[in-house]
Amino acid sequence: MHLVDQIKAKARASLQTVVLPEGYDDRMVQAAGQIVKDGLARVVLLGSPDTLQKKATELGASLAGVTLLDPKNSPKLGEYVDELVQLRKKKGLSREEAEKLLTGEDNLYYGAMMVRKGDAGGAVAGAYNTTGDVLRAAFQVVGTAPGINTVSSVFLMVTKTPEFGENGVICFADCAVNPNPDAQALAEIAVSTASSCKSFLGVDARVAMLSFSTKGSAKHEDADKVLKALEIAKGIAPDLQIDGELQADAALLPKVGAKKAPGSTVAGKANTLIFPDLDSGNIGYKLVERLAGAEAVGPIIQGLAKPVNDLSRGCSVDDIVSVSAITAVQAQG
Repeated sequence: MHLVDQIKAKARASLQTVVLPEGYDDRMVQAAGQIVKDGLARVVLLGSPDTLQKKATELGASLAGVTLLDPKNSPKLGEYVDELVQLRKKKGLSREEAEKLLTGEDNLYYGAMMVRKGDAGGAVAGAYNTTGDVLRAAFQVVGTAPGINTVSSVFLMVTKTPEFGENGVICFADCAVNPNPDAQALAEIAVSTASSCKSFLGVDARVAMLSFSTKGSAKHEDADKVLKALEIAKGIAPDLQIDGELQADAALLPKVGAKKAPGSTVAGKANTLIFPDLDSGNIGYKLVERLAGAEAVGPIIQGLAKPVNDLSRGCSVDDIVSVSAITAVQAQG
């Protein structure tokens, strides 16, 4: 079974609620009904119910089983305003400003507040709004996971080589969010990605902290950063299988791993690769995707207290459906 199909099967096994804030985008209207029809999640689509129904009719889409909710008329708006004012009190946010954010045209803050308050298990946006706007609302309202201050991303790389990772699937992070993480952020990315590995692949992560050096083969401040991150990650998650610094071949190839990092429980069999910066991560996943014919599933946002995922503005209806299934699986915990 393809990885995305496996994820969809997991989503169906324990139905969660996903909110789609961007009801003003045609693709979201089409996807909402498809998600429900496919049994992947319960869906709340934000916007004026009359407008949404009219748009669905024009598109030939069905909103059967989809909850339509206008934030401006929501019975929970007052509760949400109180919560946002409390959250942002150090920034001096007034009730008027909080209500404006929650009833703004993009619906991003209202969707994020639904997730925070448990009225939705997760949110999916970004078909219309920028990544920065989506993550800003998520960071300010949902917040980060306990012990984590860094929001990051993971790609599930489905390769054609079953000997690598878990039957050919490897977690790559961070390839989309943090340009130059320091040691603390890098450690938090590693811990978050290990949790993602468990959620999506159903196995414990074997995390390789990547570098151009393996076990001191080169001396440089960049390699030192990876070593420092390794120690911090061990402090955050003492039971985590993690090692570094490791070159990519030492992380993936058993013979090379045994030679360069003898005794390592990760070297030669890593299923989770943590890149030292966004340059290497973004270049790395795209090279594997294009040269090796791998499929990149993601980016999946991680490190938040509850799941909010960002889409490409060029996404298809099928992309929205798949990311909603991914979000539903994250919401299962």
